[in-house]
Amino acid sequence: MRKIALFAPALLTACSTAPAAPVVHGETPGHTCVEGAADSYVSQARSDATGKAILTATKAAVIRWAPPNVMLTMDYRADRVTVWLDEANKITKLRCG
Repeated sequence: MRKIALFAPALLTACSTAPAAPVVHGETPGHTCVEGAADSYVSQARSDATGKAILTATKAAVIRWAPPNVMLTMDYRADRVTVWLDEANKITKLRCG
């Protein structure tokens, strides 16, 4: 019993951790999506070049392609642009978040 009492403080110290730095979810520094900046890409076909151009126009860090009949998460990210597609892989709308 004495051995446990002697080692208890050491065991508790080993379990403690320093507080972690706060994590900001959904934001990449310097990248906040600008709504409406890429509306000119509506009705264009999906491609890598179009995706890069949309990222540049909206200043977003992340692009999320949304094919038809696919469920998306409701989480909001200020640095993301969501691009909805139709059955022909044409862009139907773009929204930040």
